[in-house]
Amino acid sequence: MYNAEKVFKRVKNMDEKTQKVLSIWHEHFEDEDNHYSEFEPSDIEYFVACMLYNHFAFSKALDTMKTIDLSYDFLSVCTEEYDEVKAIIESIKFDTEEESVSFLQKFITESRLKYTEPELYLLNRINYHVNAMADRYTKGVNAAPIDFENPLLRK
Repeated sequence: MYNAEKVFKRVKNMDEKTQKVLSIWHEHFEDEDNHYSEFEPSDIEYFVACMLYNHFAFSKALDTMKTIDLSYDFLSVCTEEYDEVKAIIESIKFDTEEESVSFLQKFITESRLKYTEPELYLLNRINYHVNAMADRYTKGVNAAPIDFENPLLRK
Protein backbone atom coordinates (compact mmCIF):
# COMPACT_ATOMS: atom_id res chain seq x y z
CA MET A 1 0.00 0.00 0.00
CA TYR A 2 1.21 3.51 -0.84
CA ASN A 3 2.38 5.43 2.22
CA ALA A 4 2.80 9.11 1.33
CA GLU A 5 4.46 9.98 4.64
CA LYS A 6 7.05 7.22 4.21
CA VAL A 7 7.81 8.33 0.64
CA PHE A 8 8.05 11.97 1.75
CA LYS A 9 10.52 11.09 4.52
CA ARG A 10 12.64 9.00 2.13
CA VAL A 11 12.76 11.78 -0.49
CA LYS A 12 13.57 14.35 2.21
CA ASN A 13 16.43 12.13 3.40
CA MET A 14 17.74 11.79 -0.17
CA ASP A 15 17.43 15.55 -0.69
CA GLU A 16 19.54 16.07 2.43
CA LYS A 17 22.17 13.72 1.01
CA THR A 18 22.35 15.56 -2.31
CA GLN A 19 22.55 18.89 -0.45
CA LYS A 20 25.50 17.49 1.53
CA VAL A 21 27.22 16.53 -1.73
CA LEU A 22 26.56 19.98 -3.21
CA SER A 23 27.89 21.64 -0.06
CA ILE A 24 31.10 19.59 -0.18
CA TRP A 25 31.83 20.46 -3.78
CA HIS A 26 30.65 24.07 -3.74
CA GLU A 27 32.90 24.65 -0.74
CA HIS A 28 35.79 22.88 -2.50
CA PHE A 29 35.34 24.96 -5.65
CA GLU A 30 35.09 28.27 -3.77
CA ASP A 31 38.88 28.16 -3.89
CA GLU A 32 39.78 29.27 -7.41
CA ASP A 33 42.92 27.11 -7.23
CA ASN A 34 40.53 24.16 -7.56
CA HIS A 35 39.00 25.44 -10.77
CA TYR A 36 39.78 23.92 -14.15
CA SER A 37 39.54 25.46 -17.60
CA GLU A 38 36.00 26.57 -18.44
CA PHE A 39 34.74 25.89 -14.90
CA GLU A 40 31.19 27.02 -14.22
CA PRO A 41 29.51 26.65 -10.81
CA SER A 42 26.62 24.84 -12.56
CA ASP A 43 29.11 22.08 -13.48
CA ILE A 44 28.84 20.84 -9.89
CA GLU A 45 25.11 20.19 -10.18
CA TYR A 46 25.64 18.64 -13.60
CA PHE A 47 28.26 16.18 -12.36
CA VAL A 48 26.17 15.29 -9.30
CA ALA A 49 23.26 14.60 -11.68
CA CYS A 50 25.59 12.41 -13.78
CA MET A 51 26.71 10.49 -10.73
CA LEU A 52 23.09 9.94 -9.69
CA TYR A 53 22.21 8.85 -13.22
CA ASN A 54 25.07 6.35 -13.30
CA HIS A 55 24.29 5.12 -9.78
CA PHE A 56 20.63 4.42 -10.59
CA ALA A 57 21.59 2.38 -13.72
CA PHE A 58 18.28 2.95 -15.50
CA SER A 59 17.06 0.04 -17.57
CA LYS A 60 15.20 2.34 -19.97
CA ALA A 61 18.24 4.48 -20.79
CA LEU A 62 19.36 4.60 -24.40
CA ASP A 63 22.02 2.02 -25.22
CA THR A 64 24.47 4.87 -25.80
CA MET A 65 23.45 6.54 -22.53
CA LYS A 66 23.61 3.67 -20.01
CA THR A 67 26.31 5.68 -18.25
CA ILE A 68 27.55 9.25 -18.56
CA ASP A 69 31.28 9.88 -18.39
CA LEU A 70 32.46 12.37 -15.84
CA SER A 71 34.91 14.95 -17.11
CA TYR A 72 38.54 14.24 -16.34
CA ASP A 73 39.02 17.98 -15.70
CA PHE A 74 36.34 17.88 -13.04
CA LEU A 75 37.52 14.66 -11.43
CA SER A 76 41.16 15.73 -11.43
CA VAL A 77 40.42 18.64 -9.10
CA CYS A 78 37.94 16.86 -6.80
CA THR A 79 40.75 15.16 -4.86
CA GLU A 80 39.84 13.45 -1.59
CA GLU A 81 36.27 14.80 -1.60
CA TYR A 82 35.39 12.46 -4.45
CA ASP A 83 35.38 9.32 -2.28
CA GLU A 84 33.12 10.98 0.30
CA VAL A 85 30.75 12.23 -2.40
CA LYS A 86 30.70 8.84 -4.13
CA ALA A 87 29.78 7.10 -0.85
CA ILE A 88 26.92 9.54 -0.25
CA ILE A 89 25.62 9.07 -3.82
CA GLU A 90 25.79 5.28 -3.43
CA SER A 91 23.69 5.51 -0.26
CA ILE A 92 20.78 7.04 -2.18
CA LYS A 93 18.32 4.26 -2.89
CA PHE A 94 14.72 4.03 -3.98
CA ASP A 95 12.39 1.06 -4.31
CA THR A 96 11.73 1.51 -8.03
CA GLU A 97 13.42 2.99 -11.07
CA GLU A 98 10.41 5.26 -11.49
CA GLU A 99 11.05 6.77 -8.05
CA SER A 100 14.73 7.17 -8.92
CA VAL A 101 14.01 8.93 -12.20
CA SER A 102 11.47 11.23 -10.48
CA PHE A 103 14.05 12.10 -7.83
CA LEU A 104 16.66 12.84 -10.50
CA GLN A 105 14.19 15.01 -12.44
CA LYS A 106 13.44 16.94 -9.25
CA PHE A 107 17.16 17.39 -8.55
CA ILE A 108 17.81 18.68 -12.08
CA THR A 109 14.79 21.00 -12.02
CA GLU A 110 15.88 22.54 -8.71
CA SER A 111 19.47 22.84 -9.96
CA ARG A 112 18.39 24.61 -13.14
CA LEU A 113 16.58 27.26 -11.09
CA LYS A 114 19.90 28.36 -9.54
CA TYR A 115 21.53 29.50 -12.78
CA THR A 116 21.04 31.79 -15.74
CA GLU A 117 20.39 30.46 -19.23
CA PRO A 118 24.02 30.77 -20.40
CA GLU A 119 25.12 28.65 -17.41
CA LEU A 120 22.63 25.85 -18.12
CA TYR A 121 24.19 24.14 -21.14
CA LEU A 122 25.27 20.94 -19.35
CA LEU A 123 22.24 20.81 -17.08
CA ASN A 124 19.97 21.23 -20.11
CA ARG A 125 21.70 18.32 -21.84
CA ILE A 126 21.17 15.90 -18.97
CA ASN A 127 17.65 17.27 -18.43
CA TYR A 128 16.79 16.36 -22.03
CA HIS A 129 18.04 12.77 -21.63
CA VAL A 130 16.41 12.22 -18.25
CA ASN A 131 13.05 13.63 -19.40
CA ALA A 132 13.09 11.43 -22.51
CA MET A 133 13.87 8.42 -20.33
CA ALA A 134 11.10 9.37 -17.86
CA ASP A 135 8.71 9.47 -20.80
CA ARG A 136 9.65 5.87 -21.64
CA TYR A 137 8.84 4.84 -18.06
CA THR A 138 5.49 6.65 -18.24
CA LYS A 139 4.63 4.98 -21.56
CA GLY A 140 6.00 1.61 -20.46
CA VAL A 141 8.30 1.27 -23.46
CA ASN A 142 11.96 0.41 -23.77
CA ALA A 143 14.51 2.56 -25.55
CA ALA A 144 14.79 1.83 -29.25
CA PRO A 145 18.22 0.59 -30.35
CA ILE A 146 20.29 3.11 -32.31
CA ASP A 147 21.45 2.42 -35.87
CA PHE A 148 25.05 3.65 -35.74
CA GLU A 149 25.28 3.89 -39.53
CA ASN A 150 22.49 6.46 -39.39
CA PRO A 151 22.05 7.44 -35.72
CA LEU A 152 18.97 9.55 -36.47
CA LEU A 153 17.09 6.36 -37.33
CA ARG A 154 15.88 4.04 -34.60
CA LYS A 155 15.50 0.31 -35.23
